[in-house]
Amino acid sequence: MLGICRGRRKFLAASLTVLFVPAITWIYLFAGSFEDGKPVSLSPLESQAHSPRYTASSQRERESLEERMREVEEENRVLRKQLSLAQSRSPSHHHGNHSKTYSMEEGTGDSESLRAGIVAGNSSECGQQPAVEKCETIHVAIVCAGYNASRDVVTLVKSVLFHRRNPLHFHLIADAIAKQILATLFQTWMVPAVRIDFYDADELKSEVSWIPNKHYSGIYGLMKLVLTKTLPSKLERVIVLDTDITFATDIAELWAVFHKFKGQQVLGLVENQSDWYLGNLWKNHRPWPALGRGYNTGVILLLLDKLRKMKWEQMWRLTAERELMSMLSTSLADQDIFNAVIKQNPFLVYQLPCFWNVQLSDHTRSEQCYRDVSDLKVIHWNSPKKLRVKNKHVEFFRNLYLTFLEYDGNLLRRELFGCPSETDVNSENLQKQLSELDEDDLCYEFRRERFTVHRTHLYFLHYEYEPASDNTDVTLVAQLSMDRLQMLEAICKHWEGPISLALYLSDAEAQQFLRYAQGSEVLMSRHNVGYHIVYKEGQFYPVNLLRNVAMKHISTPYMFLSDIDFLPMYGLYEYLRKSVIQLDLANTKKALIVPAFETLRYRLSFPKSKAELLSMLDMGTLFTFRYHVWTKGHAPTNFAKWRTATTPYRVEWEADFEPYVVVRKDCPEYDRRFVGFGWNKVAHIMELDAQEYEFTVLPNAYMIHMPHAPSFDITKFRSNKQYRICLKTLKEEFQQDMSRHYGFAALKYLTAENNS
Repeated sequence: MLGICRGRRKFLAASLTVLFVPAITWIYLFAGSFEDGKPVSLSPLESQAHSPRYTASSQRERESLEERMREVEEENRVLRKQLSLAQSRSPSHHHGNHSKTYSMEEGTGDSESLRAGIVAGNSSECGQQPAVEKCETIHVAIVCAGYNASRDVVTLVKSVLFHRRNPLHFHLIADAIAKQILATLFQTWMVPAVRIDFYDADELKSEVSWIPNKHYSGIYGLMKLVLTKTLPSKLERVIVLDTDITFATDIAELWAVFHKFKGQQVLGLVENQSDWYLGNLWKNHRPWPALGRGYNTGVILLLLDKLRKMKWEQMWRLTAERELMSMLSTSLADQDIFNAVIKQNPFLVYQLPCFWNVQLSDHTRSEQCYRDVSDLKVIHWNSPKKLRVKNKHVEFFRNLYLTFLEYDGNLLRRELFGCPSETDVNSENLQKQLSELDEDDLCYEFRRERFTVHRTHLYFLHYEYEPASDNTDVTLVAQLSMDRLQMLEAICKHWEGPISLALYLSDAEAQQFLRYAQGSEVLMSRHNVGYHIVYKEGQFYPVNLLRNVAMKHISTPYMFLSDIDFLPMYGLYEYLRKSVIQLDLANTKKALIVPAFETLRYRLSFPKSKAELLSMLDMGTLFTFRYHVWTKGHAPTNFAKWRTATTPYRVEWEADFEPYVVVRKDCPEYDRRFVGFGWNKVAHIMELDAQEYEFTVLPNAYMIHMPHAPSFDITKFRSNKQYRICLKTLKEEFQQDMSRHYGFAALKYLTAENNS
């Protein structure tokens, strides 16, 4: 509101200037014409004839005053003219912008009119811009493909959600990768009054694949051309955005501009702010045809209903075919074709003020789009350099972008009061489950965590996986938080197979992780590691939710359920693949146990064989895992037998058993009621046993736990009596659930617990 009405304040200031400057000038001159209380004529001749005190100096002073008076009058004349122009530049006086001369609000012809356009654009909108209805849905279309673009979309959406006051409907033209990532993200984000629809970008490839394109966006950079055909026929208008856009204002302001379209105007665009289409960037530079400087398609307002009536599909196809005969390919993807169409049909375009698309590529005139950074509405990082682009105010732009990049997305789950939301079955079920909990229960927070929906961003980094031809592949599954990040490189060096990791991070920590990973040669050389971000919410570490997320998104038939603090032995990946075949894991319900050891040394010469490990055990360099604090957790592995074993051997389940196992991907999930420290793995192994999994110890496999500072959750467990009481209560409830589910066979778990 303040930004829109800034023009009104400028108008009032200018009006006051026109009224008061002449008055002050004449008072000054009139006062200066009295000497000793007597009036003095301003005429030099009259003064010379009647004033004995006339001197050459007083003559020069009066001449100077007369000159200043003429200057003030000239300034006032210019001010009146500018005010008259500003008053006449209301939306009702626009006649389009298809000529080479543009109104100040609409755009630019040169740098001076560009600067003037800011003032005129801002001032004319106050009180005249049609209001968007309070609960009117704003439609936004975005083309998104791949892992990196999916991350960019999140930042764009955050900036839109931060400022918005209206329901939003996002239309995402996405490939299979982006759809999987963004569908999960929005489903778990659960933002009120936001609807998401997906359109298969891969099905649209045939529509534009005939167009050669040199732009880094590839074939997806051409898909905005087919939106009239792709989006629902009943959809009349839509705002189309590139993924590298950041909003600095309410998107409803841009939606309101549709009301300014007149006649045959169907495209709202901002003038291109580089010299690209002028063809003077380098010798023999030959761009596609464009009207003047051309238009940038990072932000587009599309009147879909009118475009369809104009046969837009036929229009752009004929234009593209004709131009490609000489141009051979596009350089700027859809932007070249949009501009070629506009060149032939300038009446189609309504030129938006340039603050709706401040383009931060090198050598642009973006700095002429604003007098103050508060004038900005949309920032467009349309250079391949992105945040490293050159601009006088790039630090401000970068900080604004980083603000949304690291902004806690959970805070954007706010209701739009007074606007009815569509019925969400998942949300209703969640509210029902939460309402059934007793808030006076001392373990309420523990129980509530089970139903908390954590925002989840799958495949945060690029992921590639080629399935093994023999169908024996194994994925290492683990979860971690920021304080275990240093383990990633070591694990990647020890395990060459696919890895699925769930990381529990805040939005800011996710960006720290991204920078860490991108700066690591080891991590960047590995494309078969899936990093899935589960965003922080609540006071507990949701360890079993994290494990389930990592388990659910593996691409192999088998998985090794590990923890981030363990380093697998060198060659374990290949050894497990052979064991899968040897023990017929595909056709039997087995859980293959990898014996766990630990060291108290931060620097360890990692054993390269079982013989070397046994030697280190005897020397006291290594120990069986948790032998000194929690013997029961791994005692059934029977380490004494393992020392001499040469073939796999079977062991029986015992109370509190929690080995690390290799299982088929269809094994049961971890129980989410267990959060933080305690019983999270024990409960899972108990359920495997209840489902009659056979526990088999591998004789030539091992893993070693590396030392680290105690986690926050184990500290709470040790220091908080209520924490331990609630954990005991949850254990008892889990055992009761097991009895109800598995019947008589589950009674042994109650007996074993009582005897332990």
